Amino acid sequence: MQTLVVPLLPRFPRLLSASPATVAWLVTATLVAGAVGAPLLGRLGDMYGKRRMLLVALALVSVGSALGAVAPDVGVLIAARVLQGAALGVVPLGISIMRDLLPADRVGSGVALMSSSLGIGGAIALPLTGLVAQEASWRWLFAGAAVVGALQFLLVRAVVSESPTRTGGRFDLLGALGLAVALVCLLLAVSKGAEWGWASAGVLGLLVAAAVLFAAWSRYELRTRSPMVDLRVSARPTVLWTNVASIATGFAMFASFLVTTQILQAPVATGYGFGLSLVAAGVVLLPIGGAMSIFSPVSARISARYGPRTTLVLGTTVLAAGNVGLATLPGSVPLVLAASTVAAIGAALAYSALPLLIMNGVPSTETAAANSLNTLMRMLGTSSCSAVVAAVTTGLTASVAGRELPSASAYVVVFLAAAGAAAVAALIAALTPRSPVAGAAAPVPVPARAA
Repeated sequence: MQTLVVPLLPRFPRLLSASPATVAWLVTATLVAGAVGAPLLGRLGDMYGKRRMLLVALALVSVGSALGAVAPDVGVLIAARVLQGAALGVVPLGISIMRDLLPADRVGSGVALMSSSLGIGGAIALPLTGLVAQEASWRWLFAGAAVVGALQFLLVRAVVSESPTRTGGRFDLLGALGLAVALVCLLLAVSKGAEWGWASAGVLGLLVAAAVLFAAWSRYELRTRSPMVDLRVSARPTVLWTNVASIATGFAMFASFLVTTQILQAPVATGYGFGLSLVAAGVVLLPIGGAMSIFSPVSARISARYGPRTTLVLGTTVLAAGNVGLATLPGSVPLVLAASTVAAIGAALAYSALPLLIMNGVPSTETAAANSLNTLMRMLGTSSCSAVVAAVTTGLTASVAGRELPSASAYVVVFLAAAGAAAVAALIAALTPRSPVAGAAAPVPVPARAA
């Protein structure tokens, strides 16, 4: 859902008779809606039933996709993209249901695969969108998503049982509103910084508002009896530093996805590009999704034997190596694919370990909310990556056949920054102590020596 419209952004101004700035909201709206909706759905899932909220999320995605398929103008299409943002909440809710219902020996592999789907889906969406856009109307993308969402809704209703674990209590409406407004301010500033100008009054005002709102919200959450987010649990070293590492991991993973596609499509005259079409570039990168699928169960086995912290250190180290390889701007498509696949393997290992670390650090009654917060942290990483890529590629340019295009040094800077982010995540994971929590059953059997 997040990358569904990305390849079509250059065409939408003409197709929808809208300005490029307005069309850009087709991405921003989904980003903000997903960031706000994921923690809300997670908390409601802990309180009233994770399966119930999973069905709500899938229903919103289906309705939004159907609305997008028949949207008469860009305003309705943006509203449809807001509803599609509920897809982000599906992943943490699904992970939490697995933790509650699956046998212990199957939790690790199930959680690993679903967590990695955050990357797999993005890898698959880009070539799929390019192919459909090239051969048919863009409306078929939304129609297809509506059908898939409806099928998922029916399958979950038919075969997934409700989790017996509930927190009870009253929903923290004021805390939910405060978090939503603060997140909207932060993500708007991050996602629109390059377009509006980082020193503009709008961006600076949003950042200041976000800081003030988060401070006030934190103070309120610490004082309320049934908070939207239990900040005392979130402040425990295992949870806090895993979330920080998640931001860096999301940044490092998204760079290899986003920028590699741009390099493959860049003109040969740039000295680093290969001049591939959108569809051809997507097909070249399809093995990334396959690599993440294959290495997700590998990650689960490593976590079961040595602990998820070891898996996260290994994954982020491999992710850093893949980005370093991409920073050399390989001179052939196979070499680009090899470096991208290495980065994808690292991302699969790291993404699979993150929810296991979170679930080992929180009570079972807080699983969905904690996983949703961790998913939000990864999204903050990918959003920050997009902002950095936009700033660097517009700031470091070169004239190629009369066109201003990103220079080779711009992509080197981006990939080295991604490698640095992955290295920071590896260091944080290596130094973070384990802090078992009463009532938090380990999602995978971890032998004593892993401690």
